Amino acid sequence: MARDLTEDERNQAHDMLARARAAAAQIEDWSQEQLDRLSQAIAWYAGNEATFTRLAEQGVDESGIGDRAGRPAKRFKIQMVLRDVLRTPSTGIVEKDSARGLVKYAKPVGVIASLIPMTNPAMTPPVTGVSSANARNAVIFSPHPRTAQTTFEMTEVMRAACRAVGAPEDLFQAVRHPSIPLTQYLMQICDLTLATGGKPMVQAAYSSGKPAYGVGAGNSSIVIDETADIDIAAQNTRISKTSDFGSGCSADGNIIIQRSIYDKMVAALEAEGGYLCSAEEKALLEKAMWDEKGNRTFPTIACKPQQTADVAGFTIPEDRKFLMVKNQGQIGPEHKFSKEKLTTLMALYHFETFDDALETVAAIYNTGGKGHSCGIYSHIDENIDRLARLAPVSRMMVRQPQSKANAGSWTNGMPMTSSLGCGVWGGNITNENVTMKHMMNYTWVARPIPEDRPSEEELFGEFYGQEVA
Repeated sequence: MARDLTEDERNQAHDMLARARAAAAQIEDWSQEQLDRLSQAIAWYAGNEATFTRLAEQGVDESGIGDRAGRPAKRFKIQMVLRDVLRTPSTGIVEKDSARGLVKYAKPVGVIASLIPMTNPAMTPPVTGVSSANARNAVIFSPHPRTAQTTFEMTEVMRAACRAVGAPEDLFQAVRHPSIPLTQYLMQICDLTLATGGKPMVQAAYSSGKPAYGVGAGNSSIVIDETADIDIAAQNTRISKTSDFGSGCSADGNIIIQRSIYDKMVAALEAEGGYLCSAEEKALLEKAMWDEKGNRTFPTIACKPQQTADVAGFTIPEDRKFLMVKNQGQIGPEHKFSKEKLTTLMALYHFETFDDALETVAAIYNTGGKGHSCGIYSHIDENIDRLARLAPVSRMMVRQPQSKANAGSWTNGMPMTSSLGCGVWGGNITNENVTMKHMMNYTWVARPIPEDRPSEEELFGEFYGQEVA
């Protein structure tokens, strides 16, 4: 049973809230130029190569999961968020529609409670902070206990950026000693919650009584038909699966390959560093990766495939980068490998016709991961269209490394984010990439326009004038 909130924690929460409100009030009248300069300072202080590399590596060391060598590459996300923010007005009039007589004004939401996952304690705070500050909000970061120090140090960097441009440093604060009761209380007293993390905290955010943006679970499934460039598809799959050792919800989990190219595709994946497990090894993996309640085991999350294999009781060559298991026809709650894996392992399926592929996709998402994402390698527009119409996902990447594209990329138009809404499918209020626009209130001003009133004949069409019993 969770303990009660202590009086000290209650006082701490209200002190942080008061300081945050005072800080936000100080920049309420800042110009767009001042806000943009503030965002640039935050992005540079947090996202310069030396600082971000140090804290990204520290986050891996502190948590014990993730790729220490690869995680520093995520600094590009801070750059992309800054690009998007600098292109988006956030104060005063932000949109006009003269034909409809509408003008939209942006206003801050106030103080944001931002839940920081242990998978990205260095990246999530500045990604949120660059947008939040531009929208004239303050943020209280509530870190995962496993990575509280990294989150705190990154917040201190962001506070220094504020001081450098004459902004109040209390625009950003981090809980020094996080606890579940304190985090829940912050969500109750702040104006908005950004819940990037595990399912329990997302559910708590939605039950806090305050507005919240949460994320849903992933189970990214990738369809590869016979028109795909096999080498490119294999390379992208490896890039996506091995990024930060598969810690992201967007990492390729299920690879659904047309039977005519199945053997070539598996061989290409092996050439990219894949290890195809035997039936015996697959059984050992299942026992090691899930406990008796069906929960993923910590030692096998976001780690090298050699570590997962070692925990399971077998060895693989040191040059292997990810694991593969055959999972044809094994989809459903009782089949663990058809669920989200959150590590360097993927399940393989094959299909004859594209109808078969769609049936497999539907079955996988009925098992888990609805609302998140899928992908396809195909040069047939009809196949791309059919998958988009069927898949219950919020985003679908075409011929791209999934985990490097879902949240935004230099080579696609998705808005950069660290929080992927999964819509009603995933129990979320939005299925968009959560960005600065979600951190603002808007005032709509409507002026009179010439009457826009179609005739009843136009409105009711063929039913106009019919007698109704």
